[in-house]
Amino acid sequence: MKKNKAAHHGGAWKVAYADFVTAMMALFMVLWISAQDQEILLATSQYFQSPFNTPLDATSGILPYNSNATPTTVNPESSNGKDQASNALQNIDREFMNSLAQEFYKLLNLEKTDEEAPLLVEVTSDGLRVTLFDRPNRPLFALDSTEFTEWGQFAMQNLAWVIDRNGFCAVVEGHTRTEKGKLVNSDIEWELSTAQANAVRKTLTHYAVDPSRFLRISGYGAREPLLNKKPEDYANQRIVISLSLRKEDATPKP
Repeated sequence: MKKNKAAHHGGAWKVAYADFVTAMMALFMVLWISAQDQEILLATSQYFQSPFNTPLDATSGILPYNSNATPTTVNPESSNGKDQASNALQNIDREFMNSLAQEFYKLLNLEKTDEEAPLLVEVTSDGLRVTLFDRPNRPLFALDSTEFTEWGQFAMQNLAWVIDRNGFCAVVEGHTRTEKGKLVNSDIEWELSTAQANAVRKTLTHYAVDPSRFLRISGYGAREPLLNKKPEDYANQRIVISLSLRKEDATPKP
């Protein structure tokens, strides 16, 4: 009789055991995820930041969705799994680059929608492309020289801060317009575009950008006018700075 009474009151341990098993399974999952590659960790993190996306959305989760595809199992260690995780990382980087471009406009008190703005920031597959126009109403340099105007110095200071803070590497290109009636291959245009590109490098270095961050300095003269612009158009007088991140040394500063 005592045995039967004990049997009726012995169910509480099952609840405790179920909680223990659940906790152990959660611990196992955390340890397994922590042992994966950095790319898988970031892709998993991105997924759990927005876990309620519909599976019909091709951009949700870690893996793309195809309603006509045959279900398959993806091994994270396979090259296909790493490629898909890498795509998710590219989406994260693009969002960051877009926010960084917006931040740069704010630093310079400019509106992105202004077509006559002296600055254009574009998001590329490698990072950012910053175009600084040497416009008559807001020149970057003193006329036909490598001396920065007050606006030019202000732009360089803020650009240096962005490069240094985010660990960017830079390629600097100088472009000039050609004066009407003059040959495009003028020595003055080649020398001026190269000298202005080098002046950008020197000034950014002065404002604390590490010299090793510069990958290339080039001057194109008037050989590459903007699309749908005449060679003598003032918009062609510009500096183009391509910013990219290199995995081995591109760690953004806090």
